[in-house]
Amino acid sequence: MEIKNLVEKHLQNNQPSAWFEELYAQANQNPQQIPWAHLQPNQQLIEWLKNNPIHGKQKPQAVIIGCGLGDDAQAFAEAGYHVTAFDVSPTAINWCKQRFPHSPVDYVTADIFHLPSPWQQKFDLIWECRTIQALPLNVRAQVIKQVVALAKPTAKILVSTHIRTTEEAPNGPPWPLSSGELNQFKQLGWQEKCRSTIHRENNPISIAMIEYQQ
Repeated sequence: MEIKNLVEKHLQNNQPSAWFEELYAQANQNPQQIPWAHLQPNQQLIEWLKNNPIHGKQKPQAVIIGCGLGDDAQAFAEAGYHVTAFDVSPTAINWCKQRFPHSPVDYVTADIFHLPSPWQQKFDLIWECRTIQALPLNVRAQVIKQVVALAKPTAKILVSTHIRTTEEAPNGPPWPLSSGELNQFKQLGWQEKCRSTIHRENNPISIAMIEYQQ
């Protein structure tokens, strides 16, 4: 089933994140069936980790939102973080555990819309890589609030996303974020510290990684 039809089916049932599990289950452990599964960490993230080494002996707590097949989570662990990585899809989480059987990462099945209460303001670093853009516009404000709720007041929030140049609703999925949607982080008290952007020739949709702090 095409992803767009898969998403529409679950949106009709008011389950905006349920399509992830169906997609991973249908893939039957073939990563080529998962459009975003490159089996390597996000390159902008790798650059950020190189430029922002951990100082001190204590391991910071990082959380990976929508961890997929686990490559970004592993990169954080290798950089010295204590990592919690979650995905709404139990199939994806089991896949991670099979790929990385000796990993120190705590892989957990969890839904961004219903996060465990002990996770509130627990983490020093939040990594949100293209999960928001995979969810429809009418739940976006709720999702951003949930992302922010994970962060300690001293935390850093890293967001990797496709960005559109207009506030008009785009075709999707994915649905690239607009400046207005990203401004919701500021409204919740998080300021943009820096941004790296990849512009693609003859394509109005750019790819950005944004770091937020309070």
